[in-house]
Amino acid sequence: MKKLVFIMILFALCLHFNQARAQRYLPGMRGLQVTAGMADGVHWNNNTDFAYHIGAAYSVYTKNANRWVIGGEYLHKKYEYKDMHIPVEQFTAEGGYYLKFLSDRRKTFFLSLGLSALAGYETSNRGDKLLPDGATLSDEDCFIYGGALTLELEAYLTDRVALLVNARERALFGSDIGTFHMQVGLGLKFIIN
Repeated sequence: MKKLVFIMILFALCLHFNQARAQRYLPGMRGLQVTAGMADGVHWNNNTDFAYHIGAAYSVYTKNANRWVIGGEYLHKKYEYKDMHIPVEQFTAEGGYYLKFLSDRRKTFFLSLGLSALAGYETSNRGDKLLPDGATLSDEDCFIYGGALTLELEAYLTDRVALLVNARERALFGSDIGTFHMQVGLGLKFIIN
């Protein structure tokens, strides 16, 4: 038991050791981030229309603690049809600007609002239009375009690693599965310079 407590205290000290809290969000800083989460509601049961997303992005900080973001995202959603699930996938590229509007004095937590342009490709049932029961899907594979509005919380765990919590609303036109998709996700950002 003493060994476990010692390890936990050592871990907590390592998280806060040698931190320069004022050296965050400086102009020219760059970061790589990965995010994942749920889309269109929270569904824990596999028999529902479960949807998830995975993304990666590159950030460049500007003066006034704002940042440009360039990245890509994959969204996977299943639709129930009789006794099977039909997958619909979206592959999108993103370019956007995030405006920091709230932070604490120690520069540990930052709240940002981002607006992004999105473009990509959507495929239904991986391009196979004929279903096993002989039915044909009317959804076509298509190019999609639109934008996203994101609210993101960035909490620094160390000077080089931040925990991300975000909520975003995507509006994609040309899609067969609907225009709007609400996403909630978690991620990690690694500062690379």
